[in-house]
Amino acid sequence: MSVAADQKFTELIDQSRGIIYKVIRLYVRNPEDEKDLFQEILFQAWKSYPRFDGRSKFSTWLYRVGLNTVLTFQRRPDLVRATDNLEPVGGSDHSHERNESVDALYQAIRELNDIDRMIVTLHLDGYENEEISEIAGITKNHVAVKLHRIKETLTRKLKDL
Repeated sequence: MSVAADQKFTELIDQSRGIIYKVIRLYVRNPEDEKDLFQEILFQAWKSYPRFDGRSKFSTWLYRVGLNTVLTFQRRPDLVRATDNLEPVGGSDHSHERNESVDALYQAIRELNDIDRMIVTLHLDGYENEEISEIAGITKNHVAVKLHRIKETLTRKLKDL
């Protein structure tokens, strides 16, 4: 890549860094794996950036790169991951009750299958159904149906707590 392309990539990553963290938090629970995955996502994005054609928003493209990297990482049989010790999602400046609610929601989302988890996370991040359909590779109508079912599932899970 040229120096200008490197600078543009760095700017775009700085603007979209939260997407990477969100994807990682929803799929990985071990702090060491989180650090490794962050670096791996950055590497995969940098490696793929020359092929980014701008047909979608950079954030949409980065989400897809991040998700593919995380899902590939999860399939590696040589990794041992901590699955029971969940770190709080929110910072220490939030109330205890809010942290429990946020933690419960993240836990419920983590229990969804990979596709549903991706769809609801994109929805919560403000992506439109059309963008979600592009990332997920399903129709816009199918996204709407799945979102409705996911919301019902999450509501049931959270009521059971």
